[in-house]
Amino acid sequence: MTSTLLRGRTLSFVRWPQTMDDHSAWRYEEDGGLLIRDGRIVATGAYADVEKQADDGTKKIDHRPHLLLPGFIDTHVHVPQMQIIASYGAELLDWLNTYTFPEETKFANAQHGRRIARLFLDEMVRHGTTTVVAYCSVHKASAEAFFAESHARDMLNIAGKVMMDRNAPEGVLDTPQSGYDDTKALIAEWHGKGRQLYAITPRFAITSSPEQMEMAGALRREHPDLHMQTHLSENHAEIAFTQQLYPWSRDYTYVYERYGLLGKKSLFGHCIHLSEREADALSDSGSVAVFCPTSNLFLGSGLFDYQRFRQRDKPLRIAAATDVGGGTNYSMLRTMDEGYKVIALNGEKLNPFQSFWQITRGNAEALSVADKIGTLEAGTDADIVVLDASATPAMQLRMETAQTLAQELFLLQTLGDDRVVREVYVAGRAAKSDMAN
Repeated sequence: MTSTLLRGRTLSFVRWPQTMDDHSAWRYEEDGGLLIRDGRIVATGAYADVEKQADDGTKKIDHRPHLLLPGFIDTHVHVPQMQIIASYGAELLDWLNTYTFPEETKFANAQHGRRIARLFLDEMVRHGTTTVVAYCSVHKASAEAFFAESHARDMLNIAGKVMMDRNAPEGVLDTPQSGYDDTKALIAEWHGKGRQLYAITPRFAITSSPEQMEMAGALRREHPDLHMQTHLSENHAEIAFTQQLYPWSRDYTYVYERYGLLGKKSLFGHCIHLSEREADALSDSGSVAVFCPTSNLFLGSGLFDYQRFRQRDKPLRIAAATDVGGGTNYSMLRTMDEGYKVIALNGEKLNPFQSFWQITRGNAEALSVADKIGTLEAGTDADIVVLDASATPAMQLRMETAQTLAQELFLLQTLGDDRVVREVYVAGRAAKSDMAN
């Protein structure tokens, strides 16, 4: 039985922070300790108290003066899009046809899928992200490659093979039956293996026929404990095309509603242009709207009204995500920096405690996995990120005048990137430094 004792300034959230002074919403220890045993946190609190619970063989690692937080969680990523990130000049549907679909045809090659899965998870760890919700390509082998790489690293990741049978090139299409059969096989092989979780993944209504949507609904009924992920209401042209394809539908959300895809583990990427009826339907079902600010800005899709969706009479459950490669950065810090600006353009503010709640406990709650990740509570998995707010000369200079934890967090969010991530622990194992060796 191996144990490790980490020392540093620890910060973890217990609920949404209403204000910057809502101190009961988080737990902060100026000299904190985390005792880790066999991949889990077994004790947390003041270092002097936690140290008493360590045995003689415990390895002690001192990260002072850095901050220790739960590992970041990214709730919407596209693994096959690594080599098209930062591609110029397209809105959503053009982006898919010009860049995405041609790129994803490469994943028929299993070796290519294995290479990209390895490089993608390297990039996540480098940026302090310990859990992602991932879209693989339509090819069964791409999901197998991702899960194999994730399992080898003992990461908790959620992923699925994309289902899409129309309105795309032949090289990225399945059929309703093959999409169903491949998904069933992947669920049997990977869901619950180690820390792996499966997400049923119809790409979106445009690329799935009614027959395939029926199959996705059947999968969800057969596996009600699984996540489901898709896209919704990202772009006006997308909405109009969906209405043409499903003329009987009262709105875009109703397509998914009709096929039984709404629910507490259903993740809908973007959700920018929702009607009140659609927002009510998502809220009533407990579905999750996924905020992807860098992608929404880059593709010119629109501004997600984060605070209005939180504060409406029927509030939405909200997650946040990079959406790489439509998103322009792998970092959840960069994501929340752009998110802050999107929210400001909507006439609201997001304070730094709320931002860090969102990318840790908030995203864990949105994924229904807060009992496992997203906090530093005893009994949870030891996924931890170590942050250095003086990592660059510009940040070091600013830190000379930072007087509060809130100012430090906002600096990390505003100027931080992979350089502020000094170490990452995945299930208690040092992952970033190990990757660099």
